[in-house]
Amino acid sequence: MKISPYLLVFAISLVCSSCSPTMCPVASSSIDDFITDSYRIRQGKMAILGMMGEEICSLSELPYDPMVEYQDSISEDDVINLAIYHPTRADLVAAIRQVNCEIGFRVRNGKIRIPDLPDLYVVGLTLDQARDAIEEAFKSEEVKDVDAFVSYRDRFQRKVELIGQVSIPHVPVDGRTRLYDVLSQARLPPTTNLFMSYVMRDGHRLAIDLNALVNKGNLRENIVMRGGDKIYIAQPNSAQVVVMGEVNRPVAIDMPWGFTTLPQAIVAAGGIPFTGDRDCIQIFRGGTPCPKIFLVSWCHLVHLPAESLMLIPGDTIFVRERPITQWNRFISQLLPSFTCFNTGFDCYKVFK
Repeated sequence: MKISPYLLVFAISLVCSSCSPTMCPVASSSIDDFITDSYRIRQGKMAILGMMGEEICSLSELPYDPMVEYQDSISEDDVINLAIYHPTRADLVAAIRQVNCEIGFRVRNGKIRIPDLPDLYVVGLTLDQARDAIEEAFKSEEVKDVDAFVSYRDRFQRKVELIGQVSIPHVPVDGRTRLYDVLSQARLPPTTNLFMSYVMRDGHRLAIDLNALVNKGNLRENIVMRGGDKIYIAQPNSAQVVVMGEVNRPVAIDMPWGFTTLPQAIVAAGGIPFTGDRDCIQIFRGGTPCPKIFLVSWCHLVHLPAESLMLIPGDTIFVRERPITQWNRFISQLLPSFTCFNTGFDCYKVFK
């Protein structure tokens, strides 16, 4: 179909007068700020959460040393396992064994009920103290030579609750149980996002890096767990960065460790095609109290180490199109209208 040369000149003049390619605003300190933030990110999870404005309770703020084991004691609603040995009272041994097998010995109003004994107060006692108290109680009832064996079966207050990607809802603790012990019993899936997972104590989020503990073996994170603690295990996609714009494959990238590098993100998106402007790669950091926009060019990716170009959860990478790409797409949108107008003009000349 032939297009009138006058119409073509009109279209070009219209486009030239109404559309001028916009330039990326370049701030002289943008790349410097990005590099400074990257070095903060490399300091670890607590530095990243600080950048994101999260409130974290430092371990030094606790009124006790969280790394030191504590003396555990029996509390209300605990269920106690009890077994005894006596050289002649087989009936008593069998009775206690039957009760223990069927229901156990639950603490009610601070006491447990044992056959042939008055109710025995045990709240606040350790297991060793409870054992001694049971043996003394039998002696006072003229039942001597009793050896008692006491352990926990279930605990209502002295347990850690587990939420999220775990296979069990809670784990009992006894004053020696540490965080790694609880996580090993929880059977975490390999896709777990340990960066977004956290430990709560008394309503406060503790400054614990589960990734450093599980994957790096940093025992400084292996605190002693206490009854009432809560552990949340996050989903794999709970921390992401998004790559969009002129890339081969726009993608949302999971960040199980809480950070990645800009080159890794671009590689995951399939790279930048020839239609993308490699001198205008924008990083929108909106997950912080003071949102920022960084401008990065391809030369920065080539000459700077990857550790200087770090990303955190919530970042969005946008690659702008080239000015010629904008022009071509604009013309491709206008051509159908021009073609329709030219066809109508030709029909008008035929039937005139």
